[in-house]
Amino acid sequence: MPPPPTTILCVSSYFKGNDFLKQAGREGCRVILLTLESLLGKPWARDEIDEIFGMPTLNDRRAVVNAVSYLARTREIERVAPLDDYDVELAAHLREHLRIPGMGETTARYFRDKLAMRARAKDRSIPVPDFVHVLNDERVRRFLRTVPAPWLLKPRSEAASLGIKKLDREEDALRVIEELGDDRSRYLLERMIPGQFFHVDAIVSEKRIVFAEAHQYRTSLFEVVNQGGPSATQTIDRASDLWRELIDLNERVIEHMGLVRGVTHIEYVRSNEDGRIYFIEAAARVGGSHTSDVVEAATGINLWREWAKVEIAQGERPYVLPPRRYDYGGLVLSLSRQEHPDMSAYTDPEIVWRTPEKPHHAGLIVRADNPARVRELVENYAERFVQDFTAVLPPPTAPVA
Repeated sequence: MPPPPTTILCVSSYFKGNDFLKQAGREGCRVILLTLESLLGKPWARDEIDEIFGMPTLNDRRAVVNAVSYLARTREIERVAPLDDYDVELAAHLREHLRIPGMGETTARYFRDKLAMRARAKDRSIPVPDFVHVLNDERVRRFLRTVPAPWLLKPRSEAASLGIKKLDREEDALRVIEELGDDRSRYLLERMIPGQFFHVDAIVSEKRIVFAEAHQYRTSLFEVVNQGGPSATQTIDRASDLWRELIDLNERVIEHMGLVRGVTHIEYVRSNEDGRIYFIEAAARVGGSHTSDVVEAATGINLWREWAKVEIAQGERPYVLPPRRYDYGGLVLSLSRQEHPDMSAYTDPEIVWRTPEKPHHAGLIVRADNPARVRELVENYAERFVQDFTAVLPPPTAPVA
């Protein structure tokens, strides 16, 4: 008799990851999706989902453990996969509780807790911006007096740039920290390094990086969130010293964070002052804001699908990366003043993707075999978007899908 299909429980606090769900179905898995009740009406890939369950919240860990344990009475759950950054630690906790293979809670902390990942990197001689845990009064004061401003106050477990505050004066920093009250231990203070920002997206199988692509942000995500304007990213010239330096540093980061298998989205900054590249933060999931789409445009590799393959295999069978391309991709994305922006004036043949029908969003992805052409198009579109579409809203105070 053939073995029964692997049952995989996918956990998602947001509507995302349909490509993961579809690939799990193609791999012959029995797919269970656990999400929020408020998301049950979203267009999930229901043809590939065998069962879908909703809960009022996924923040009540005890309730989630009880619910999943109840499901496990009549279902042999063999894999647990998070589809969003906020679910990484929950998935690790479920694996530990049910004794299911995959990333455990210790490793998950290195990809969710900004303090843990910085301390680990510093311990392993990976360059990181100067930082201090917002806990001990004397250490905080010493940091503020010896590390040049500006500083960034960061929550340890938020995603993207949520909750980050820029501070320029010692008295302001001490006041804001005092206002945190008992929550201050959940924050860190970090030197803000002016420079160019990058992200490296990778696939890891049995501690070996089998795929990695380096991209440069046009402006930092912090600037986009807090000042507005289009976000943009583009593939770095693979023949450049910068590309090689980022890929090599990324390999060190993944090794020392202890990732055995999965996908990563890791961010870096190259300082304008000393030219060094510093590790900023790491995530064990597919990058947001259509990162996977620009990677796929340039290489033909869909990070969501490959992540599903790696998670399902869990080292029990070899993972083989599909054939890939070596083109270059660029993305420009913006909130739009218009509910349905008219992008018909953008007609260059390099355009391979346009924002799916989503109110008040405008976006394009371009592909070319020349990085200079991609750079030219990205700069041109970013400037045109400001005139044609861009809307500026107050920084979000809660995660958005």
